[in-house]
Amino acid sequence: MRVLSRELSSHVGERVTLAGWLHSKRELGAVSFVLVRDRAGLAQVVVDGAIELQPETVVEVEGLAVSAAQAPGGSELQEASFRVLAEPVEPPPVELRRPVLKETLPTILDHAAVALRHPRERAKFQIAAASLAGFRKALDGLGFVEISTPKIVASATETGANLFKLDYFGRPAFLAQSPQLYKQTMVGVFERVYEVGPVFRAEPHETGRHLAEYTSLDAEVGFIRDHFDVMTYVREAVAGMAESVDERMGLAVPEVPAEIPWVHFEDTGVDDVDLAPADERRLCEEHGDWLFVTGFPSAKRPFYTHPEPGRPEYTNSFDLLFRGMEIVSGGQRLHRYEDYVAALGGDTESYEGYLQAFKYGMPPHGGFALGLERWTARLVGAKNIRETTLFPRDRSRLSP
Repeated sequence: MRVLSRELSSHVGERVTLAGWLHSKRELGAVSFVLVRDRAGLAQVVVDGAIELQPETVVEVEGLAVSAAQAPGGSELQEASFRVLAEPVEPPPVELRRPVLKETLPTILDHAAVALRHPRERAKFQIAAASLAGFRKALDGLGFVEISTPKIVASATETGANLFKLDYFGRPAFLAQSPQLYKQTMVGVFERVYEVGPVFRAEPHETGRHLAEYTSLDAEVGFIRDHFDVMTYVREAVAGMAESVDERMGLAVPEVPAEIPWVHFEDTGVDDVDLAPADERRLCEEHGDWLFVTGFPSAKRPFYTHPEPGRPEYTNSFDLLFRGMEIVSGGQRLHRYEDYVAALGGDTESYEGYLQAFKYGMPPHGGFALGLERWTARLVGAKNIRETTLFPRDRSRLSP
């Protein structure tokens, strides 16, 4: 019977089988101590004499489960026999036996297929998975419907971001910058929708916070009063994500306040039309781990953003800052057809499919988008978003 490493202590006195990778080995006199790694963690195996197997050999190990205080999980396998399932062709390019990988980030990314096996590296993506589960659970509980929308589109979905162009059977097309236009359309069908999927930004950034492709957690909700209603849904989403990470991973996440504090852009002390990274860090130092910044200038928000009543130079929009970095952006959208015609200067040809929904009545609505990789990086304290991205894509990296 195969058991997982974390289950070994509940089988003390029984003969069981472990299966996994040979993580490391240590010879001490006439005895070898071998760590076997599986999806649940590490288990210690005690072997008489030396063992010739190399790290990352895939094995089945049959033996007697015995209590051992010094072993991972408080138990180990003794009287063990190994069966080799697969052998590595060459030594691994990274040292997985170390508590923390010593290789540089480019080396880790170049050899991601192996480096991701390291327990600490793997845990980052278990945290991401727990976050996704919490996001879905929170919005499902609020009556949202999950949707999946096209990633090949005929026109831009955002302003101010470059597009990846492609040939679509002889016609020009683009990779979607966001599901924005589709999720707004689907408010006219379900009222409340969300999507988890990749988005693409052909922006020539070489920073620790930007990628050409990332995972976006999007939501859109109808029948709102203004962007403050949307902010309450953001709070529920991130609280659900934090709770799920705590439950599944035991990682302490800063408590999400029942009401996240907010400050209007006009009161941030920023002279520009957007926040710089230094501004985000400063504002969180002043206000705490969680902070909404509302009312961004219209010059930095997409054409579909609702203007602030009485002050059209500002918008009914927001960013959510977490530990000094923006992780969510959102706001109230325009919902009347004539307002879109005006916002587009009458040039509606490229958006006819999108504007069709507004011709036939749309409720006041708004939404938000959360970057999964940034969220995870903030949770684990990563300095570079590539540390929490599976096979990142940027200006210079297209493989593995």
